[in-house]
Amino acid sequence: MALTEIWVDRSDYRRTKAIHGEVPQSRDGQIVVAIDKFALTANNVTYAASGDLLGYWQFYPTAEDPWGKVTVWGIAEVIDSQVPSISVGERLYGFFPMSSHLLMVPGEISNSGFVDAQTHRQTLPGLYNQYARTQSESHELREMEDQRCIFFPLFMTGFVIADLLSDNDWFGAEQIVVGSASSKTGFSAAEFIKRAGFEGSLVGLTGSQNVSFVETLDGYDSALAYGEIDALENKATVYIDIAGDAAVRSRLHHHLADNAQQTLMVGATHWDQFGKSVEGGALPGAEPEMFFAPAQIEKRDAEWGRGVIMRQAYAASMQLLQRLSPLLTIEHHAGAEACVELWQALLDNQVSGQRGVMMTLR
Repeated sequence: MALTEIWVDRSDYRRTKAIHGEVPQSRDGQIVVAIDKFALTANNVTYAASGDLLGYWQFYPTAEDPWGKVTVWGIAEVIDSQVPSISVGERLYGFFPMSSHLLMVPGEISNSGFVDAQTHRQTLPGLYNQYARTQSESHELREMEDQRCIFFPLFMTGFVIADLLSDNDWFGAEQIVVGSASSKTGFSAAEFIKRAGFEGSLVGLTGSQNVSFVETLDGYDSALAYGEIDALENKATVYIDIAGDAAVRSRLHHHLADNAQQTLMVGATHWDQFGKSVEGGALPGAEPEMFFAPAQIEKRDAEWGRGVIMRQAYAASMQLLQRLSPLLTIEHHAGAEACVELWQALLDNQVSGQRGVMMTLR
């Protein structure tokens, strides 16, 4: 049994290397897990692109510049435990590196989960330090390991986007435009915006090759290709920018001018433009703002009680998944070479929102 990890150059995401070594050994208060499988989605490119800005590179540092470990959502199994209340064989769900194994330091342990209490993680967003012990969960949820890794982080982001917009009275918008409308984050945000009671028009903006798929989702009032931005009705608009494409955002703002009420920058599938997206020159209308889900979750935890919004998001995600599952596919891949190939495909925006990709390095 050996350790395998994929490292990515933080200054050039196309440059990767596979690291092989010995599986770590646990000491008192530690556990070792085998990362059974993890999802690869456009979300992972966003974690890399915003890694310095929002701290994602800091969860699993390499101590070797310029290399970093991209964060992923996955399922792991405890294979060695020096923590009396955590048993070998337990399965965990949470935020892992692209790796086959991981040493963890469980803290705040309960029947439902724990946090990784390693010192370097204490200043990072608490949402990503929490791990679910799946044996305490419903049979229905335990049977959805793949779907949970692929869809739930993205659907839950969509839910929190909708909650933020609703919480701000839709920023006065008469229409909401969702970029990367075929993405999992995009079509879930549209679904939850409708459920939250938005009464204006909901427009999906997507590549021309994805228009027909977006129309089958039944979540948008209309779908436009990126080349058709000029056909967008010019009225008070919120833009949910999931692709991070600076050119598209600029065209949209110039078309809408003062009607660009709010732009939320959610993702960066156009990863090579992300720095420009954040630091670019002034646009007509409202200045784009970064969307950071943990901030809205912490606000709701304070208002509603800890965990309430996440439970709502889980329930809504399960409902959406059941509705859309006939349109979505799940595929499984194994090994470092396959992982790198899929990572490169994500960088090239070549993985359709219809595909759910699971990977293992074991």
